[in-house]
Amino acid sequence: MFKSMVVTLLCIASSTLAARAQTLPQMRMTPAEIKTGPTDNNQIGSSELAGVHTKVLFGAPAKAGFYSILLFVPAHVTIEAHTHRDNRVATVVSGEWHFGYGDHFDVKRLKTLPPGSVYSEPGSVEHFAQTAETAVVVQISGYGPTDTKYFDPANDPANKK
Repeated sequence: MFKSMVVTLLCIASSTLAARAQTLPQMRMTPAEIKTGPTDNNQIGSSELAGVHTKVLFGAPAKAGFYSILLFVPAHVTIEAHTHRDNRVATVVSGEWHFGYGDHFDVKRLKTLPPGSVYSEPGSVEHFAQTAETAVVVQISGYGPTDTKYFDPANDPANKK
């Protein structure tokens, strides 16, 4: 009996420590602060295309644990089919995002997502996106580590450098 109580208390203590380790920091940002604040030059979890950048809001996308990023995509950008190893959920903050699932870019599979729309990026499921006349900001959250792997390596911007 005593041994099971000790094991139970140790489990409760370790789960409490794990929860504390992942405590959200206090954060308040206006749209102006979001646009002018520092961005992540590592681009972990983004398409790595020129002009596309991220801002880490919480966590470290390259490490284990919860993270949340803002993805900034300029107008007239096409992001070819790619995957991420982790499950991700996203919300369109501004602009009109055209998003689809599949192993190659297909304009017929795009769904137009206006601000306030939500979508998922299931782990290892190919998806692609495009912007039209306006830039887009998307908030993406997941449980890292994350990465980006293009379905067709010829479409990977890292291979074009």
